[in-house]
Order: sequence, then structure tokens, then C-alpha cells
Amino acid sequence: MPTITPVSDLRNYGAVLEKVKDGSPVYLTKNGHGSYSIRTIEDEENFQKADAMIQLMCELNAGIRSAEEKGWISEEEVRMHLKNRRNNKS
Repeated sequence: MPTITPVSDLRNYGAVLEKVKDGSPVYLTKNGHGSYSIRTIEDEENFQKADAMIQLMCELNAGIRSAEEKGWISEEEVRMHLKNRRNNKS
């Protein structure tokens, strides 16, 4: 469960940081509106992994849609394309 506290509580930041737990960030408010969050490094890493997975799934879905619209290419064509790209970078 998140903890919601005013940003002014950061004057005593040690007390605020004690409230931060894995899976339970502290949300800081300014004038009654959410402005910031403080979470553990482990939670941040999990958010980054989830974001990367979402981006990967979006790219894979875009590739599948493209293949269904424009047609699939053979495994050999993929290998040649990748080989050409690698040779052109050198």
C-alpha cells in the first residue's frame, strides 16, 4: 500500500525514507496533488524491466502485423539481411 505525504515532510527526510518499502512507494504531494514518488532501487529495476518488456512486445507485434500485411520472408532472406548489415558496419 502506498504512503502519501506532503513534500514538506522532506524536512525530516529520514522519517520519510523509513516509510519506503519494496512494493510500497511514498508519494509526495504538492498543494494536495501528486508530484513525486520515492521507491526502492529494486522496485525501480522492476519498473525498468517491465517497461523494456512492453517495448519489446510492441516491436514484436508491429513486426507480426507488418509480416501479415506485406508477407513473410524466408529464413535465408533474414540471414542474408543480417549478414549484409554486419558487413556494412565494418
